[in-house]
Amino acid sequence: MLIAYSCDTQRLQAISPPPDDTALRAAVWIDLVSPTPEEAATVATATGFTVPTEASASEIEASSRLATLNGILYLSMPLILRSADGPRGVPAGFVLSPKQLLTVRFAPSTVFDAFAGHAPRGEDAHPGSAHVLIGLLEAIVDRQADALEQVAHELDAVSHRIFAMGVRQQGGRKREDATLRITLGQLGRLGDLISHVRDTLVGAGRIGPYVESAAASWLPKDLPPRLKTLQQDIASLNDFDTHLNDKLQFLLDATMGFINIAQNNVMKVMTIASVVGIPPVLVAGIYGMNFKSIPEYDWSFGYAYGLGLILLTTLIPLAIFRWRKWI
Repeated sequence: MLIAYSCDTQRLQAISPPPDDTALRAAVWIDLVSPTPEEAATVATATGFTVPTEASASEIEASSRLATLNGILYLSMPLILRSADGPRGVPAGFVLSPKQLLTVRFAPSTVFDAFAGHAPRGEDAHPGSAHVLIGLLEAIVDRQADALEQVAHELDAVSHRIFAMGVRQQGGRKREDATLRITLGQLGRLGDLISHVRDTLVGAGRIGPYVESAAASWLPKDLPPRLKTLQQDIASLNDFDTHLNDKLQFLLDATMGFINIAQNNVMKVMTIASVVGIPPVLVAGIYGMNFKSIPEYDWSFGYAYGLGLILLTTLIPLAIFRWRKWI
């Protein structure tokens, strides 16, 4: 999908589709969403830009994500796509010139769509391509802050649920096992989200200083302060991300601890059952031998004696375990 925006007022205005070459040359922002080869070729012909591909935007080296060619900045960073299967990273490419901004994303993004309907920050009534890029970065960082706040609330709920298991009954072993399985899945999903948020923040944090230095000769004077504020926001979010990651690891260790306790309880029951069962089996084995000289065979109360001995050898180990507070 190809969308082009002009900026004759303080709000971005979408150019009626399909934009022709003249409209594309006049656009301040061109947005490609999962572009077809024909759309990419049309934009490349109209602007002279090299349109990033999904493979090139997915590169992880800093030299591949941040480059300048003929005075044009080629940038890329990962975004987050949240679906029913969990969060995953999708690449996004940015091509910035003094007059135009080209964005290429390979999945829908509510951040981009929402930004297009709002006025850019600042007092400039006719913002240019750099204003749009910085505004997009600010919107992306704001969305990551919202995501981290949501993660913090969910971790608090998980923490309450996990440690409540240690102070009250949860309705049986099966219910506790189900709760622990659900908790592990939720922690894994939150861990993935935290990891993707960190990747996005790192990408945005690299783009800001690079744009400020590479475009210093034509960057509007009102943007460097916004870039510094953006870097401060990213730094604070990185600290918060680290805190959440530490808390998640703590909760994961606590969950695994409860699972180990449950497994140890099962092993303890099996061990006690095996130890308690040994003496009765030994008594039954002795009186099960077919020897004529066993005197108890001739007793009139020999059967009751044998049963009583079996019962006694069962109760004595249980009493010892109870006395030692092993059960």
